[in-house]
Amino acid sequence: MASANLDLVRSIFAAFEHGDFTRAPEWAHPDIEYVIVDGPSPGRWTGLLGLAEGTYNVLRAGEDLRLEADEYHELDDERVLVLTLVRGRGRASGLDFAKLRARSAQLFHVRGDKVTRVVVWIDGERALADLGLASEDDAARS
Repeated sequence: MASANLDLVRSIFAAFEHGDFTRAPEWAHPDIEYVIVDGPSPGRWTGLLGLAEGTYNVLRAGEDLRLEADEYHELDDERVLVLTLVRGRGRASGLDFAKLRARSAQLFHVRGDKVTRVVVWIDGERALADLGLASEDDAARS
């Protein structure tokens, strides 16, 4: 049976998969912290306006961007890691992100029924390494 935290994160991704990144006030704590660890626009923002600004930094790099959840992992009572596939095209390059099959990752910290922190890795393998988790590639090599 899925936890309430996992259900919450799945509901967030249901919107993301359709390109809807506007539902934050429903699930985000007013003092949410949003962190982008790597990629072209790393940074740290706080609050709902900070979440919007940080998300814009990611979204402006592409056109018709959508996130597709590939795997969900409940790490503990407060953290849910989502490995994602990015759909859409690079704004400048026109590159189809789906053809890359590269995974990104988002770590959601949940307290009560609100997300208090989101950490984004453009490179999902780096996320797994940073969190001390083995990737599928590592497991296949073992």
